[in-house]
Amino acid sequence: MTRRAFTSMPPAQRAGILCNDPQFQKYVGRHCLRLSWDVSPSAAAQYLRDICRVTSRRELNADNAARQRFEALHTDFDAWAGRLACPEGR
Repeated sequence: MTRRAFTSMPPAQRAGILCNDPQFQKYVGRHCLRLSWDVSPSAAAQYLRDICRVTSRRELNADNAARQRFEALHTDFDAWAGRLACPEGR
């Protein structure tokens, strides 16, 4: 069985995986909500739905505006987690 690249998955599937990532849970709790603890997977999912303005992550597959909000959130998380290269001189 071959594994599918994360970036080739539908947005709803990527969002589901992301909400179960302990590092994303830490990002939501400590960075976004300014708590002194990490949040649960369900709290991370609720935060993502709130930010993307959807009632279900499945809506990310069809709603372009929601998908763009998800991509912006995901990019911010990747930057916070050090997963994006920083331009020299910064």
